[in-house]
Amino acid sequence: MYEYFKGKLVFKAPTHVILEVGGIGYYLHISLTTFSQIKDMEECKLFASFQVREDSQTLYGFATEAERHLFEHLISVSGIGPNTGRMMLSSITPEEIQQAIIAGQVNVIQKIKGIGPKTAQRVILELQDKLKKQGPDALIPLPISKTSAIEEALTALVMLGFAKPAADKALQAIHASDPEQSVEQLIKAALKRL
Repeated sequence: MYEYFKGKLVFKAPTHVILEVGGIGYYLHISLTTFSQIKDMEECKLFASFQVREDSQTLYGFATEAERHLFEHLISVSGIGPNTGRMMLSSITPEEIQQAIIAGQVNVIQKIKGIGPKTAQRVILELQDKLKKQGPDALIPLPISKTSAIEEALTALVMLGFAKPAADKALQAIHASDPEQSVEQLIKAALKRL
């Protein structure tokens, strides 16, 4: 229902924030991981997870899409509700949780307050295959390296009909002179050289 909220942080606490968006204050529950990323900000964008229960409707906010994605995986496990999911993300980093699930480290998950051995095993049993299929870095976005811009530009130039060796040589020369160029800038500069 809600993808994200972007606005002014009216109130910040380690467990929740009030984010003003278009004159409306939204109360979002957050993890300590998210709090550590937004604590010095006056404005921010939080990815939302809207949880509806019999007796409540609650918004949870996350600094990154990856953390929200992991939260939604965690609460899909029987016996783990939104508050437990948030506790898990507050106790250890999303990267550590993901790694522990993939590696089957019951003891790491079990160290989290409120998670017993049976729940830890259930989390691993239910999520391990999903996370392995998605790859070890599926939940945590990888930083885009500078070479990926060159590779994208090279693919585009080859599709436009240029010879791969000549296009690659031109792109490498352009990238060497200015490594901060975007894909579009690389393509435009290469077109002038080819």
